[in-house]
Amino acid sequence: MELHHGQTVERIIRRNGYSITELARLIQVNRRSVYNWFNQRHLKPEIIFRIGSVLNYDFSSEFPSLFVKGEITSKNTITYAETMPENEPELEIEHIVWRDKYIDLLERYNDLLHYCMKNKS
Repeated sequence: MELHHGQTVERIIRRNGYSITELARLIQVNRRSVYNWFNQRHLKPEIIFRIGSVLNYDFSSEFPSLFVKGEITSKNTITYAETMPENEPELEIEHIVWRDKYIDLLERYNDLLHYCMKNKS
């Protein structure tokens, strides 16, 4: 049976007592994105890498096919094995950050509209 990436990451996060809110703040995404990641069967290696970096956790034992065994970068973090052009992971992460900021802004705008409609009556 194939490993469910999102559920595995969620289990590790909760087992180690990390707050989803704090994780989202550290990664600079909204909580909804984190919960969406938990529902995904396959997560991109850079997302798992980001979570592991923020939590100071090595996911290479859970996902050995995604990480290069024993290869450590100069920042003492495990590198992921996915073969991508050098700038693509950063662009993907930047895309995720901006998308999450946009969603957060829409949610706050929606809350404001509800508040105005409620107080108008």
